[in-house]
Amino acid sequence: MSPRIVVVTGAGISAESGLATFRDADGLWNEHRVEDVASPEGFERDPDLVHAFYDRRRREAASARPNAAHIALAELERQLPATDGRDGVVIVTQNVDDLHERAGSRHVIHMHGELASALCAACDQRHEWHEGLAGRPPCPACGVRALRPDVVWFGEPIYRFEEIELAVSTCESLVVIGTSGTVWPAAGLARLARERGARTMLVNLDAYDDHADFDEVRLGHATVAVPQLVRELLDADAAGPLAT
Repeated sequence: MSPRIVVVTGAGISAESGLATFRDADGLWNEHRVEDVASPEGFERDPDLVHAFYDRRRREAASARPNAAHIALAELERQLPATDGRDGVVIVTQNVDDLHERAGSRHVIHMHGELASALCAACDQRHEWHEGLAGRPPCPACGVRALRPDVVWFGEPIYRFEEIELAVSTCESLVVIGTSGTVWPAAGLARLARERGARTMLVNLDAYDDHADFDEVRLGHATVAVPQLVRELLDADAAGPLAT
């Protein structure tokens, strides 16, 4: 996979659809300790608490709607075609909601898993899942009541990292949207892309303390800044190949 543009998105883009982030003043970590609801050890101690936490998040994500930033990125994918054996746009998201897909994006990599998926700890099978897990339903594949949220908890490896690393190391441009510079791997991916010659851009409410890995920084709400950036990228592509 060698995309022309890789877009890395974080909680900031979904926050504008009404989904709570983790680290803000009113974020999810104020309600629970991270080790209680987002670690294998927490799940082993109190699976009911963990299931209740993610069942609530699943319901909230299902009721949320894609915002102007999600829709603009889907439009960028539609209008930026693959050329010379290269993909057009790949979205790498830290978010576990499906707002990118519902906006129309097709090439989405969820590095932290998905709320709409359940993983069986007994047989390792994944299943599309939109209901609650608090009732301990049986796995559709093996019948064991060992389903867990298919999300990456602290201490677990992110999903599809080799695929992400390849896309970032071969892209022409990388755009990071709505994620803190303190959260790995967003900052590391920007550094990798820039080292390999890609143009790097940051769209965020706040500037990173160290934004040396970005050629351009745009501050503001994603619902305003992302549609504007997409228009500029499409105008530039119409005028000629995107600059690196």
